[in-house]
Amino acid sequence: MQKVSSVLILSLFAITVSAFTNPDLANELKKKSIATSPVDDKKAALKKWEATPEGMKFKKWEASIVGKKVYAAEAKIRKSIREYTNMEGVVTSLSLPPGSRLGFGVMVKLNGEDYILSFGPELKNEFEQLHKLKVNDKIMIKSRGVSHAPKYAYPIIAGDNIEKDGKLIFKRASGKEGC
Repeated sequence: MQKVSSVLILSLFAITVSAFTNPDLANELKKKSIATSPVDDKKAALKKWEATPEGMKFKKWEASIVGKKVYAAEAKIRKSIREYTNMEGVVTSLSLPPGSRLGFGVMVKLNGEDYILSFGPELKNEFEQLHKLKVNDKIMIKSRGVSHAPKYAYPIIAGDNIEKDGKLIFKRASGKEGC
């Protein structure tokens, strides 16, 4: 009985494999080269983007004096960002540069360089304590990220934790809670 069932199962398997095997598909797979890696795909997409008008504008900005200044300012705080340590800053302006679309933020000076300290769109009264800041206030900033854009002449720090006089006045909500 076992021999009969095993023969039936093997024959059913052989019939199924032969029914689903398509010689045209096999030939196409042989013709295709080895699949590219995700890194190669990203590099190709970047090269394609760099050829667009936006990409050319960005590359031109990177090579400009302003772009180099922004990258140099980012380099000054990179270690503090990576290690998520306090950075002492001074509020230099309570408004962002004209035309900014970063939501609520202030301008700060860290290590002799100006930065945009951005908190994002104001949804509730979550920035109530930040609205009480004044020019020349000393604050401690903790951030997990710094970015840049050709539209702005300053690096953009994402404010995660802000302290004034040793008191926490802002803490970004954790994104681990999900949707």
